[in-house]
Amino acid sequence: PNATETPLAPYLLTGSLKQGADLYWGDNTNFNSSLLFVQHWAKIQYTEPDRYDVSNTSFTSLWNTGYATLITDLNTILNFSDQQANSNYKGIALTLRSWTFLLLTDAYGSIPYKEAGLKVTPAYNTQKEVYTGLLEDLKQAQSLLSATNGTVTGDLSYKGDISKWKKLVNSLRLRIALRISDKEPALAKQAAIDATTDAAGVLSSNNDTFKFTYTSSPQQNPASAWFETRDDFRVSKTLVDKLTELSDPRLPVYAQLPTDKSVVKYVGAGNGLTNSDANSQGFAKTSKPGTYFLTSSSPAVIVSYSEVLFNLAEAAARGYISGDAEQLYKNAITASFNQFGITDATAISNYLNQASVKYDASNYAKSIGTQKWIAFYGQGLDAFTEWRRLDYPVLKAGPSTVLDGQIPSRFFYPGTEQSLNGSNYQTAVSAQGKDLLTTKLWFDAK
Repeated sequence: PNATETPLAPYLLTGSLKQGADLYWGDNTNFNSSLLFVQHWAKIQYTEPDRYDVSNTSFTSLWNTGYATLITDLNTILNFSDQQANSNYKGIALTLRSWTFLLLTDAYGSIPYKEAGLKVTPAYNTQKEVYTGLLEDLKQAQSLLSATNGTVTGDLSYKGDISKWKKLVNSLRLRIALRISDKEPALAKQAAIDATTDAAGVLSSNNDTFKFTYTSSPQQNPASAWFETRDDFRVSKTLVDKLTELSDPRLPVYAQLPTDKSVVKYVGAGNGLTNSDANSQGFAKTSKPGTYFLTSSSPAVIVSYSEVLFNLAEAAARGYISGDAEQLYKNAITASFNQFGITDATAISNYLNQASVKYDASNYAKSIGTQKWIAFYGQGLDAFTEWRRLDYPVLKAGPSTVLDGQIPSRFFYPGTEQSLNGSNYQTAVSAQGKDLLTTKLWFDAK
């Protein structure tokens, strides 16, 4: 027997945090898919994923790890007796499970939610049902979390600091409020008010950022591990050109200078090229992702303080909460700079005062969408979701892509859903739309 017969809450928590970070920052869900869709990275060889020439085996990691590992292990904690896990463990488990379901529905649309983990062939819930259910789950998580409810060990993200978990819960509630804002504005407004008026608050500094910090191989950052043996990604020309245009001081953090010393500036690679066209850009003449992201101990940032400030800015712009949207927007950009070690007040001020960066109250989606896209660098799944929701920046599919000029709007369901959960899969697809990369999801169908 090589399986644990009596799992322990601290070990399940540690494992879930590590598996979740690996999933969120790993190849299938991040740099081989969503980072390409949002044109943060580009492929310089093996360009099929960058041309969207993929099958329903390409996106199985998020589904399989999300359900079989994360949700299964987190449900185990939730089902423990009070003697096996105090209510703080359960509050954290419910928070992490909600985050996992959120990633799944953002990527696929309708998903098994209410029956997940309870039935071998679970029914799917619509995206609206999932989002509204998660708001309730997070409300419950908040009620389970209290500094007086016992200590938590095995927490590699917040070191058992329950006040930070409570802030994360509210930050996720605010994130979901904006996910539903174009479809259910009244519910979105109430959710935003609930999240921001809760006594625990939301993430309030970069010290509150929810992240998993890696160490050294084999417990290393997935991007670092990838580049140790492979060299098939570059920073996207779309991003490099934008950061160059804005004289953005994050460019040297996000990218490396090409290894060819005759090239003295950052050079992005084109997205959606044929293998030969991609290769001909020159491996030594194009920029790899920055060393900040390719170091073994680089953190996997999952929910940043910068994102929360952008969300507060948008909630204020929509009139959901009181607040100065422009100031929150500036604070969000500043928080992103600080996150990447840029603290020079003059440099930040010069950046914020550029005409192309200044907040446009008449088109908050453009201002927030563009800057959020830059700040989300490396966080492909959420960058992809926010780009679809806000429709900025305007991205163009590469010249050799296979979707008639469109960029994907979702992930395919894994093929195993058709073979193992066929009738529920068919019911979901008939309601949501064909199982295609171009089918718009509920939150995105404007």
